[in-house]
Amino acid sequence: MYKPKYQISNQILKNVAAIEAAKEVISRAPLVPAWEKKFREDAVIRTVHHGTHLEGNVLSFRDVEKVVQAEATQASQVEVVGKQRDVQEVINYREVMDYLDKLKAEGKTELGEEILKEIHRLTVYRILPAEEAGKYRQVKVVIRNTRTGEITFRPAPPTEVPYLVKGFFEWLNSEEGKQVHPVLRSGIVHYELARIHPFTDGNGRTARAMALLVLYLEGYEIKKFFSLEEYYDRNPQDYYEALKSVERLNGEMTEWLEYFTLGIAVELNRVKEQVEKLSLDLRLKGNLGGKQIALSERQIKLIEYMEKYESLTMKEGRELLPMVSDDTILRDLRDLVKKGLVKRKGKTKGVKYYLVSG
Repeated sequence: MYKPKYQISNQILKNVAAIEAAKEVISRAPLVPAWEKKFREDAVIRTVHHGTHLEGNVLSFRDVEKVVQAEATQASQVEVVGKQRDVQEVINYREVMDYLDKLKAEGKTELGEEILKEIHRLTVYRILPAEEAGKYRQVKVVIRNTRTGEITFRPAPPTEVPYLVKGFFEWLNSEEGKQVHPVLRSGIVHYELARIHPFTDGNGRTARAMALLVLYLEGYEIKKFFSLEEYYDRNPQDYYEALKSVERLNGEMTEWLEYFTLGIAVELNRVKEQVEKLSLDLRLKGNLGGKQIALSERQIKLIEYMEKYESLTMKEGRELLPMVSDDTILRDLRDLVKKGLVKRKGKTKGVKYYLVSG
């Protein structure tokens, strides 16, 4: 049976500790629900953009955003400058993200070949011929760095692919495999599927999606606020070098897992900093008893203004929200007072609103 080779190094321990700490902050931060939809949408767009860009897609971030938003609203068409293949790749990877969400909602507990093949089919829809989508390759392939064209790896011959995939999933779903920390399991899935290279094309996106699915299914979805693809795409040479390190070290994965866990730690810390900022540096947590309170975007703006300038008058509220009626602003402020986040001082035109101190 397949068995991964790696050591739990100090760097891996440090990275996993940072991941757990950031995960805790993000999961418990007050006020986050008001921004969850925005954070998730942003993470999906970044994942789709960087995940396809890493493989050579030339669409800009803004164009990817347009395509993803058009798909979400089922718009009939969207104007972007780029090849149809690039647009299709973006549409496909967005579909893959939806499929991962569906599997999470269904409560899947094990990964297998059926899921792998479906992720690949969605990844290459209308890009590869139908007989190659979701089907193991029948030809020899080489892995190249998409930026330099350098051959980085020569995968096993096609006759070995079904056995390698089967053996890997047997280990992953075994008691031994399930004892491995989810973050490390995710990194092992990422590397092994990239190494086996089961399909003629789309292997990188498929491997990264499967690794993300491991995190989702094993309690590390972390509100789906993060995008590992951006970390890889920010410095693709480091990404490819980390993947190559396993072969260089005769199958030893420690260096790869150090890189992989660092990526998650870096991305989650970025999200944590955003969450803390939008949670007013957790100043309100004492008043909320650690609860998360859903606020509108208007209320978030009002609270952020009070944090920055100590107080807010109706005149300042109008300037902050110029397209909103006085009645709506007053209703938002009364709701904040009712929730115990804001206090009101003064009378009539001299009324000012202040944050309740922690």
